[in-house]
Amino acid sequence: MEGLLRQHEWRIIDQSAVGVHFQALQSFGTDDTLCASVGAGKAPATARTWVHHNTIVLGIQDTRLPFLQEGIQFLTSEGYQPIVRNSGGLAVVLDEGVLNISLIFPEVEKGIDINRGYDAMWQLVQQMFADFPQPIEAREIVGSYCPGSYDLSIDGKKFAGISQRRLKRGVAVQIYLCVNGSGQRRAEVVREFYQLAKKEEQTKFVYPEVVPEVMASLSELLGVELTIADVMLRLLKQLKANSEYLYAGQLNEFEHDLFPGYYQRVMERNEKIAEMADQIS
Repeated sequence: MEGLLRQHEWRIIDQSAVGVHFQALQSFGTDDTLCASVGAGKAPATARTWVHHNTIVLGIQDTRLPFLQEGIQFLTSEGYQPIVRNSGGLAVVLDEGVLNISLIFPEVEKGIDINRGYDAMWQLVQQMFADFPQPIEAREIVGSYCPGSYDLSIDGKKFAGISQRRLKRGVAVQIYLCVNGSGQRRAEVVREFYQLAKKEEQTKFVYPEVVPEVMASLSELLGVELTIADVMLRLLKQLKANSEYLYAGQLNEFEHDLFPGYYQRVMERNEKIAEMADQIS
């Protein structure tokens, strides 16, 4: 576990302040590009940070909901842009109070065990907030949106979820951190989405029964008003402590050439959702 976070060098690509026009689809295309590049040895281990405004990221299973059109209609009426991601998991909320961090590792030696990737991210978040007395747990929080065995929580309330994407000998471990704002309000949006998109229909796949009270932001849980910039500083300090060399970078030439292809795949996966949203607007 220690070995994965510890890298000779970390490149940081910070897209946390790009603004409202930076689309989440570009983010998923970028992470796939970085997986392929880092996996091919064309770039060092990379941490990428990103913030997207009023976006609901759906999982593949969410697109199979029986009344998806009604769910999409509700999300767009609330001012959210729905998109479908390529990594595992279910619906999550992204807005200006949610910081996303992707850690992209090369899959060297015998490969990276899936839990080892999750543990590295959990360890990083624990280190980032080690000055607070509250312990950060990793276990499934029942009633949260996009529940999983590595939900990060304080006092039983979830503030972060982790997913993984593996591609071309690269591994992207992705986390969304609810930094500020109301975790409960975000969960209410997702609960309403599922109520409208599933109704009482029996489905093969078990969708979460969202209980908004089990979700919160770090600011709410720690009793301190944190900003995205505060959390970025904490992240940079830990990446520096876990490497000999930390530097800010952008996509290199190899990655610039790869990006259009991966972005196109993400766009194609989202055609159906985009059509639904267009019909509504």
